[in-house]
Amino acid sequence: MKRPLLVILLAAVVGLGGIVAWTAVSRDREYRRLIAAGDAALAGDQAFQAIEAFSGAIALNHDSMLAYLRRGETYRRLGDLKAALRDLRRASELDPTATRPLERLGDVLAAQERHARAAERYEAYVRIDDRSPRVLYKLGLARFQAGEAKAAVPALRQAVRLDDRFSEAWYLLGLCLQDQRQTNDAAFAFQRAAQVAPGFAEPREALAALYRRQNRATERIDQLEALVALDPGRIDRQLALGLAHADAGRPDLAVITLGRAAERHPDNMAIYTALAAVWLQQAEVHDDHGTLAKALEATATIVSHGVPTSQDLLLRGRALAASGDLEGAVRVLRDAAVRIPVAPPAFEQLANCTARLGNFAEAREAFGRYLAFLNDDRKEAETLAKMADLSVRLREHADAVRWQTAAVEHAPHDQALQERLEELRAEKQ
Repeated sequence: MKRPLLVILLAAVVGLGGIVAWTAVSRDREYRRLIAAGDAALAGDQAFQAIEAFSGAIALNHDSMLAYLRRGETYRRLGDLKAALRDLRRASELDPTATRPLERLGDVLAAQERHARAAERYEAYVRIDDRSPRVLYKLGLARFQAGEAKAAVPALRQAVRLDDRFSEAWYLLGLCLQDQRQTNDAAFAFQRAAQVAPGFAEPREALAALYRRQNRATERIDQLEALVALDPGRIDRQLALGLAHADAGRPDLAVITLGRAAERHPDNMAIYTALAAVWLQQAEVHDDHGTLAKALEATATIVSHGVPTSQDLLLRGRALAASGDLEGAVRVLRDAAVRIPVAPPAFEQLANCTARLGNFAEAREAFGRYLAFLNDDRKEAETLAKMADLSVRLREHADAVRWQTAAVEHAPHDQALQERLEELRAEKQ
């Protein structure tokens, strides 16, 4: 009896093992089918069906990094960043050496504007594999957006070493270097970005701005001309090119450029504002009545159309003052000084015009309001000295001494300011 019983027991064990093995094979087959079904649904842009399939795969295999990764990526595609973050974190926990969950975690955190945390995830990826220019760029971008431009530079340099034609990485590297005031290196990076991607506008815009600060007129104009060629319909670029010609002392080219823009867009007052600025500059510098007449006509057109800005009214006021109509200029400049957003030079122009009309109190008040916008010791000293002179005209010597003292504090090495202060103190005694 014992031998047959043993045979029966062995057969039962073998049968049970077969059932377990068959079940495991069946579960694995169903798991793989669900993963494939999820991928197919994603390919067909059926995100909800994909989530259902990946959830089924997770139910069959709770330790599947792939299923959590796929579902997390699908949630991200749907914009459910919280669910995406949960699944991607689980995927990374299940396989800490897998790089894709780390990259996707960084992407989700970046989308949530948690840039410092995103940088941590990209950095973890780079510790495993530092040969991906794409992820190195993402690391640099996250650090830059987190306010750590200096820390972003090494990753971006590595990205462009690996891919010398990675224009976005070159551009971002230029921004980071510019933030560190390494202007020559920044210019090289911007130039390289523009070379490898001629249609990429942002590096050219950055170069134009950099050349403007460096007073490199020819190089600036080259970049602005390239930008106009990229998109001839962009009015702002045509305006920038025209004003750059004016800044470079080429008023004829400025007027030609802006005139062409005005022909294409006759209702755009910004073009007339730019033209008026060019003509007015010429009139003020060369005492040219012809260009002054054009500036007066252009500013009149601007003011009569729609709601002029503070800058528009400032130009009109300057043109009227240059023509000798001080009272008309003051009326316009008073309006410019209260139009939001205000053009700070409107206060200076108003002060100059009211002083010429003998309204010293209003002139001093206007200079005081202009002072609040200044951030230059030399300019502040000049303005304070003018306020002191107006106080003298108002026979308010205590205020004159106070404003002159403040002027000397801003320019302590200016002998003329110091001598004027001593004169005022002596007069007060």
